[in-house]
Amino acid sequence: MSFFPKISFQCEVEDYLTKVFRNNELIAALGTQEAESKYQSLLSHLSHPPGFTTVRVNTHLASVKHVKKLLFEEIQKQFKGLCVPVLEHPKLQDILLIPVIGPRRDLKKHSSEVIVGAHCGYAVLRGAHVYVPGIISTSRFMKAGDLVSVYSDIEGKCKRGAKEFEGVKIFLGNGISELSRSEIFSSSGPLNGMGVRMIEPVYLSLSFDNVLPSYLFLQNLPSVIVSHILKPQPGERILDMCAAPGGKTTHLATLMHDQGEVIAMDKIANKVKKIKQNAELLQLNCIKAFCYDGTKALSVEKREDEQEGPPFLPESFDRILLDAPCSGMGQRPNMAYSSTLKEVTSYQPLQRKLFTVAVKLLKPGGVLVYSTCTITLSENEEQVAWALKTFPCLQLQPQEPHIGGEGMRGAGLSLDQLKLLQRFDPSAVPLQGMDINSLQDSGEDDLISLANKDCIGFFIAKFIKSNSK
Repeated sequence: MSFFPKISFQCEVEDYLTKVFRNNELIAALGTQEAESKYQSLLSHLSHPPGFTTVRVNTHLASVKHVKKLLFEEIQKQFKGLCVPVLEHPKLQDILLIPVIGPRRDLKKHSSEVIVGAHCGYAVLRGAHVYVPGIISTSRFMKAGDLVSVYSDIEGKCKRGAKEFEGVKIFLGNGISELSRSEIFSSSGPLNGMGVRMIEPVYLSLSFDNVLPSYLFLQNLPSVIVSHILKPQPGERILDMCAAPGGKTTHLATLMHDQGEVIAMDKIANKVKKIKQNAELLQLNCIKAFCYDGTKALSVEKREDEQEGPPFLPESFDRILLDAPCSGMGQRPNMAYSSTLKEVTSYQPLQRKLFTVAVKLLKPGGVLVYSTCTITLSENEEQVAWALKTFPCLQLQPQEPHIGGEGMRGAGLSLDQLKLLQRFDPSAVPLQGMDINSLQDSGEDDLISLANKDCIGFFIAKFIKSNSK
């Protein structure tokens, strides 16, 4: 039941992916027809948002029950009495799940149009309003207070300030313009603030604009699972190597009851600033964030100064999270993936550099968790095969909780090894959508089971470093 077109790629990337999902190991196990069907289903799922909004509760400041009650009240307010449940996950005690209603196929389109950029459009599909920087074009005579239909320019071909656009545009829903066309495109420079307040989005999701900012953090379900798998303990020294914007960093600190030390690194200064802001907002004190390139975080000799930041001596950390920079093909929704094949294939060598540093920084007996939000073999299962061959000190470990599927065939890993990995594949469930009637007819267990699968594409591997040198 595809509402949007399948995700599109540049030709060379499409050819590359087709080979990945038709590899010999996979075809031998599933057969050509099933392998192809799963791949086409995945492409359809990627252009649609996940079926649930996942909220991680900041248990450092509030109980899950308290935040659940506040969120339910917010839903009543935003959804004008629609009965949408807030679900507690039985295996992840610090998250809440809110079903997304949609796609809604019966919305009437208005003559006045607003065209937004692709990234703004994806945010709207996940519950956001439209902010001025995301607006590319509006109808000629649009005034504040007008009913408007909002469309996404997924190919990036609309010219800023255009009065009409006949290119490929995807309908996102209807809203009320907060500003006139002349105010949005004024010569005094781009405005900030809300441009369109969405009142009839195609996908009805809770808007989290200024909703309980200290009590919750919006995260995709697999991103929450990663921190639970690393399982940091109070008093330990943890490294989050590629930490921005700080969702996993703050989660690790919370799981440690803010006791110990979480070192967060990112090489982009603005992103490090965001980590610090999130730590402050969630009132977590054990986080120390540094602007530093993770590939250079290993020091071969002890420094004279007493500086606490990177680079670090070998075997400095009890546990390390490497949520690696990746091609990001698992992110949803995404209708037009713009990266070139050169960009896609550039991540594997970078990930290996970071991984090599991580292994050296990890104490014997320490735990390393590697994760990505992409669907390729080269950045996921192939990296595991390479790591096990390159570092005899590493052993693949079971993951708890294990909610995703097993690893994908094609990298030469054994079936036992694949079972130790977690690959979240949204095509594991039909692309069915949710209306208010089907929601009310569904049991809580069925909804949780659906939420576990209808999420972003993601990959997790867990290693332990043996005590022997």
